[in-house]
Amino acid sequence: MIGDVLTIAWRELTVLRRRLAVFLFARMISPLLYLATFGFGLGRSVQLAGGGSYLDFVVSGIIAMNSMLVCFNAVASPVCMSRILYMTFDEYQTAPISNTSYVLGQALAAAVRGLISSAIIIAIAWLFGCRLHVDGWYLLVLTANCLTFSFVGVIAAMLVDGHENLNTFTTYVITPMSFLCGTFFRLDNFPPLLAKAVYFLPLTPASSSLRAIGAGGEAAAADLLLLAAGRFLRLSGGSLCT
Repeated sequence: MIGDVLTIAWRELTVLRRRLAVFLFARMISPLLYLATFGFGLGRSVQLAGGGSYLDFVVSGIIAMNSMLVCFNAVASPVCMSRILYMTFDEYQTAPISNTSYVLGQALAAAVRGLISSAIIIAIAWLFGCRLHVDGWYLLVLTANCLTFSFVGVIAAMLVDGHENLNTFTTYVITPMSFLCGTFFRLDNFPPLLAKAVYFLPLTPASSSLRAIGAGGEAAAADLLLLAAGRFLRLSGGSLCT
């Protein structure tokens, strides 16, 4: 099974290798815009309670959000197109590999894309003078977030009836999480009921944990448990949907 998973992932990463330069430059544009807008433009007029730079505060949220978008888009649209339009998914169905191997391979390849994109943002943030503490725990949480939304992408691609429905899913699920899950501000600013609902969205514990670790502290145990539970549920759902 491991060999099958790596074969699927290697096929996707081979495509990425051929387009690596385009991928890297494309991944630099959004981080530069976010960092310039929220780190330097808005950040100069924002004073954090207890001191500290808003750039240091927001960069981990941007990394979490960007890894979500990259991982979801890297797998959702291609799998949807191969299943509905190009019918290449049928070839995988006739190949001697299991559905679980296909799901895991696609998710693994998408997660690698998310990690590469995140590494670019971290490098740019350091160049901008951001004091971001990156250690093993930080990378572990980031990897879990990448895998989570890679599986979300697979599940969405398998359940929708067409590419337009996939765009609808993105509009109603992915886009709201980009702005509501503590990317640019703390959940304390929300009304209590809304804050509790947003807390259980999968991006929220990732943003919170990355921000805490990136500041040199420790992630809350509840955030880590929620992130791990969400990843397990989406792994199970991705395997079952095929």
